[in-house]
Amino acid sequence: MTITDLVAPEAVIPALKVNSKKQALQELAARAAVLTGQNERAIFEVLLQREKLGTTAVGYGVAIPHGKLPKLDKLFGLFARLERPIDFEAMDGQPVDLVFLLLAPEGAGADHLKALARIARLLRDLDVAKKLRASRDAQAIYSVLALPPATAA
Repeated sequence: MTITDLVAPEAVIPALKVNSKKQALQELAARAAVLTGQNERAIFEVLLQREKLGTTAVGYGVAIPHGKLPKLDKLFGLFARLERPIDFEAMDGQPVDLVFLLLAPEGAGADHLKALARIARLLRDLDVAKKLRASRDAQAIYSVLALPPATAA
């Protein structure tokens, strides 16, 4: 499984304007609803419930909000570069500006965890994160996400 198996070019937001974690989750849920045909409110609720368990910010300015939906038929990813970093209650105290939303079918099990691990590994790569932050349009960002991993996973 590659990152491009999870994210389609139209699932990249190059400059999302949000002022808070909640607003970011709302905007991501709205965009994911359009692309998956799922209910926006259901997506938002799943993401909020997951955040209540603990922040999905993984450090280095990266967050990976995620959740499972009963009617989803395959893993779905959405990437957003925020126009301005926001507080995501990250353990390292860093504001977040790179957000990768991952939605999984309820029965996804190990695939969901593998996808999360792959996303975290990619976005914590300082070189990749730097390229993502420097990219200004969706196609450039998608090209960075599509790069083969520098080290074999």
